[in-house]
Amino acid sequence: MQKFHTVEDVKFTETKLFLKIDGKQHSFRLSDISSKLYNATQQARKTFKICASGYGIHWPLLDEDLSIDGLLGIRHVPKRIKKEVIK
Repeated sequence: MQKFHTVEDVKFTETKLFLKIDGKQHSFRLSDISSKLYNATQQARKTFKICASGYGIHWPLLDEDLSIDGLLGIRHVPKRIKKEVIK
């Protein structure tokens, strides 16, 4: 399995999400990234699962998923496509 990101230290304040992604600290305003997380209870926010590949985070009580690439504003290109482009 390809590892996209290492995601650690998921924390919330009332209005922000804090994540450590690939060793670097990031913060995101909840109102900008997810109305579900913005309006959620602390318990619902604390109930999450980080995808094993580091691709995203899932909140089952909210039926909400966020991709790490989406949060960072980047996009991973599959290795197969990279090889074809480099040729």
